[in-house]
Amino acid sequence: MTTIDDIRDNFALLDDWDDRYRYVIELGRTLEPLPEADHSPENKVQGCASQVWLSKQLARDGGDLMLKYRGDSDAHIVRGLIAILLTLYSGKSPQQILATNAIEVFDEFGFREHLTPQRSNGLRSMVERIRNDARTALAEA
Repeated sequence: MTTIDDIRDNFALLDDWDDRYRYVIELGRTLEPLPEADHSPENKVQGCASQVWLSKQLARDGGDLMLKYRGDSDAHIVRGLIAILLTLYSGKSPQQILATNAIEVFDEFGFREHLTPQRSNGLRSMVERIRNDARTALAEA
């Protein structure tokens, strides 16, 4: 399983943004397929120029609540962004999710300068959706 440190190391090896985009698209190809039933209005992320779906599952690991995600998009680069987000957030507790600033990680990789404003807004929408899920899970726990 790919970790965020693996992704960070691979990004550091790639100087050219064309190569980095290809790597992000490759990451998107590793996403587990999202069942057709999960391509539903309630899983659709609003605020994205592309079609984006995030399917959430609550699970318990021992006594700890965890959020697990699967995602999909109709855009290759966005599927890659989802893969990076899920590496950061899926399988984590609500507290871990809320303590992780995904936008800082994406900025560290240089995405702020290399994503269109629409893609940046969509990325923020995906992050906010996951953080809201974490807040809701904490409130209901």
